[in-house]
Amino acid sequence: QVQLVESGGGLVQAGGSLSLSCAASTRTSSSNFMGWCRQVPGKERELVARISRSGRIKYADSVKGRFTISREYTKDTVHMQMNSLTTEDTAVYYCNANTASTDCLGGYWGQGTQVTVSS
Repeated sequence: QVQLVESGGGLVQAGGSLSLSCAASTRTSSSNFMGWCRQVPGKERELVARISRSGRIKYADSVKGRFTISREYTKDTVHMQMNSLTTEDTAVYYCNANTASTDCLGGYWGQGTQVTVSS
């Protein structure tokens, strides 16, 4: 069992920046891939970014060039810097850890943290 503890998020004006962090309670193969998915009411959860233990990164097209995901490999902790935020980025962001590179399917989940971008 892997527990994911999230921190960061909050309220920011459009054009501003926020950061998110997520720490796994144990270092196991269940955390081969770690990243963030987000969800708004009435829509499916969507991948924002993920990073593998080997350093392979995938970003959603909507955040490329604005968000940066990084990983502390010895601690299975991931960070995501979010710049140039828009109102479209408003969502609940969930940390995800998984053995496979699935897009927001399965694995372990954090409790979710709200990101609100005001216009």
